Amino acid sequence: MQDITTVAIAQTEIISAIDTVWVSICAAIIFLMEGGFALLEAGFVRAKNAMSIIAKVIIDITFGGVAFYAVGFGIAYGASNGWFAFDTGITDADLGLGLTVSNKLFWFIQLGFAIAAISIVSGAVAERMKVWAYAIFVILFCAVLYPLVANWVWNPNGWLAVKGFNDFAGSAAVHAMGGFAALAAAIVLGARIGKYDQNGKPVAIPGHNLPLAAVGGFILWFGWFGFNPGSTLGAVGNWELIGSVATNTFLASAAGGISTIVYTYFKYGQIDVTMTINGVLAGLVAVTAGCNVVEPGSAIIIGLIAGVLVDVAVIFIDKMQIDDPVGAIAVHGVNGFFGTIAVGLFAAESGLFFGGGTDLLITQATGVFVIGIFSFAVTFIILTILKKTIGIRVDRSEETAGIDAASFGVEAYTTFE
Repeated sequence: MQDITTVAIAQTEIISAIDTVWVSICAAIIFLMEGGFALLEAGFVRAKNAMSIIAKVIIDITFGGVAFYAVGFGIAYGASNGWFAFDTGITDADLGLGLTVSNKLFWFIQLGFAIAAISIVSGAVAERMKVWAYAIFVILFCAVLYPLVANWVWNPNGWLAVKGFNDFAGSAAVHAMGGFAALAAAIVLGARIGKYDQNGKPVAIPGHNLPLAAVGGFILWFGWFGFNPGSTLGAVGNWELIGSVATNTFLASAAGGISTIVYTYFKYGQIDVTMTINGVLAGLVAVTAGCNVVEPGSAIIIGLIAGVLVDVAVIFIDKMQIDDPVGAIAVHGVNGFFGTIAVGLFAAESGLFFGGGTDLLITQATGVFVIGIFSFAVTFIILTILKKTIGIRVDRSEETAGIDAASFGVEAYTTFE
């Protein structure tokens, strides 16, 4: 009996060790995605505001990370009443997730999800938002707003989790959450000076370094292979699932790039490379919810739709005079919404197109509608209050001269004699 017990303990320790290595690697890859956000967004804005983007992403990680540690994680994964939890901080208690890694390591991988969600907003408010007002919003977002949605979706007692809502790695909880917050932020903040002419027609404001933006896109693309496969939260016993998730993630992203290339070529007479970057990201966003339950063929279809949808959404948002310098709303908000609903259509066996009826589709639609409305409404209220109190937008002279020199005393590119 003692030998059997010893062997069982040893097996448990081996499983935990393997899973800890797997989750640690994926968490580190997810953390690297912040470098992707920084480069992508910096490349898509003007040179005079590049460092302000870097500052905002650093604020996402530092202020947001500590807020999520101190308050947010407990709200997300503590003992939930279905809508929120009262716990704060990280405990050693069983979270009911069947984890084979420590709660602290689970917190670290979840940190990557939280700061990815807020980093979506940083791009939409680029070139015109005050840094301290942004920092306040980051703290509130990572301490309360995102954790509430994570509670609904991923806490075992969350109201959406109980309903069978499938958002494997966050099309709704991360991307739609961040995208609809970005939409509210862009509306409250207003457009950049010169973005629209006197007739309300959009005026192009090109990014200053598109190769830099492309590198950022590639880093995000790489990071998604920690983001989605890492959501298995363990390697032992999950090798088939990890393989399926990784395959679906790639196929959807590649299909997103293909459809954007073809669509922009026939629409504009030439391939729009900048839109193609966002097309790849749109495919990634869209498949993130269902990468665990769709077949590879379905992943390709989801990506193809996302790659066209992102361009259509960017043009529509621009016509509505909502200024989003990097296309964050279209990539993350619109395609996070679409990808979540796509699970109800394409999930093998349980999706509408595979004979599963409408139950899952209704659950998916309900969940992403509530998440989108919640994120938009609360962000709109918070930023409106900040706007009327401390102010959220830099003054006109600072915006014209560039935030980098005015607010940070440094420029991205200096002249050498």
